[in-house]
Amino acid sequence: MADKQQEEEEDSKVNSPQPPPFLEVTSNTLGKVSRFAAGTKAGFAVSLINTKFETGSSYIEAVKDGEEPISFGPDALLVNYGHGWKLRAVSVSHSGAGKTERIRLIPAHESTMNTDGTPMSASESGFGSVYIAKVLLAFVMIFVLGAIFTVALENLPQMLLLINSYI
Repeated sequence: MADKQQEEEEDSKVNSPQPPPFLEVTSNTLGKVSRFAAGTKAGFAVSLINTKFETGSSYIEAVKDGEEPISFGPDALLVNYGHGWKLRAVSVSHSGAGKTERIRLIPAHESTMNTDGTPMSASESGFGSVYIAKVLLAFVMIFVLGAIFTVALENLPQMLLLINSYI
C-alpha cells in the first residue's frame, strides 16, 4: 500500500507539467512574440523588444481576463503567474497639442556618446579645465570664508571690550 502511494507521488512529480524555462512577451502594437529567460529584468526586455520590433514599448504587464493587470517596473524580474496570465509589452503615449510624446522608462547613456557611437573626450563632455577651475575656486572660497570667521571669533572678546569702553 505504501509502495503504491510512493509510486503515485513519483509519477505525479515526473508527469506533472513543468513551466517552460522561458517567458513569452507579446508586443501590444504588433502582436509579435519575444521569448526571455525566467528572471530577466523587465527593463532589458523592453529595450530589446523596442530594438527588435521598433514598437516604442514603455513597460511590460501581466494580464488575465477578469483581473487587474500587473505592471513590471524596469528593475523587476519577469515571472510566470500561472495559467491564463500573459505578458505583454505596452506602449503608453500622451496626446497633446497635436503631437505624441512617449514616456521613456529606460535611461540611455546618449549624453556621453558622439553621434558615431564613440565616447566623448573630457573636453567634449563638459568635464574640462573650466569645470576643474570652478571646483578649485569654490574650494578656495570655502577656506577663505572659514578663515574670516575664525579670525572674527578669535577677536570677538577684544571687539566687545572696545565697544563697551565707548558706551
